[in-house]
Amino acid sequence: MNPNSLHEDIASPKRTNDVLKRHGIKLKKSLGQNFLIDQNVLNRIVGAAELDESKGAIEIGPGIGALTQQLAKQAGRVVAIEIDQRLLPILEETLEPYPNAAVVHGDVLQVDMKQLFAERFAGVSGVSVVANLPYYITTPIIMKLLEDRLPLENIVVMIQKEVAERMAAKPGGKDYGSLSIAVQYYCEPELVTIVPHTVFIPQPNVDSAVIRLKVRKEPPVQTVDEAFFFDVVQASFVQRRKTIYNNLAARYFSKENKAELETVLHSCGIEPSRRGETLSMAEYALLSDALHAHLRLAARTDG
Repeated sequence: MNPNSLHEDIASPKRTNDVLKRHGIKLKKSLGQNFLIDQNVLNRIVGAAELDESKGAIEIGPGIGALTQQLAKQAGRVVAIEIDQRLLPILEETLEPYPNAAVVHGDVLQVDMKQLFAERFAGVSGVSVVANLPYYITTPIIMKLLEDRLPLENIVVMIQKEVAERMAAKPGGKDYGSLSIAVQYYCEPELVTIVPHTVFIPQPNVDSAVIRLKVRKEPPVQTVDEAFFFDVVQASFVQRRKTIYNNLAARYFSKENKAELETVLHSCGIEPSRRGETLSMAEYALLSDALHAHLRLAARTDG
């Protein structure tokens, strides 16, 4: 292998195919392995993360290191988490010129991210997650990052276009749902660019999108019980075609007392005939607090 080629951009069809062929790697559909071969898209991803030498980056699923390479050129410290052991020797080779980049072998859903922060990013001014996420596990990974309350600045990820649109959706549209509210509770989402399926090896069946989630210091609404707030949101979208009244009645009330839900809804200024997709996050916060108080009072009365 030519040592000079180590410094070449990995994100090209020729370099990617050469690396995979030389190491005898066949990509696994089960791991959602689709490698990006467009340098311009990589530049957009890295630029959206707003990195510099004082900051760190966590990459999930680095593959053969195309994005990792570009992150290492911008950030002071990069940690890439890779689940596929077959790719570790490739990453060791492609990242050899970048001593500020390290690879952790593991499943990001099992990795203790708080410990990783403490061990790898002490003294770093800010950390962002930057990744091309496998479609099949996008939502669990993002929700883990957010629910762990990690001290992140940004989460910049390339994901399925449809999922990115749902994350950024506003009330009233078909894309707006429980995922929209959950993500926007923790972050301010912004669609960066649409990525056609033709710039991957192998090509996926659908287009992708890069989305930046700017992590909030505080949520935009306050609730008396955060877990109950999210439960109410989930319940409201169990059957999208049903009204908010029917969905919530099925979750929290018996047939005998479900009429009480109308009183709770009216107290919040919410018509029972509305569907879940029409309620704003502020309305969900108001409703969950009122419903929480009503159910607690009812439980004490029954007791």
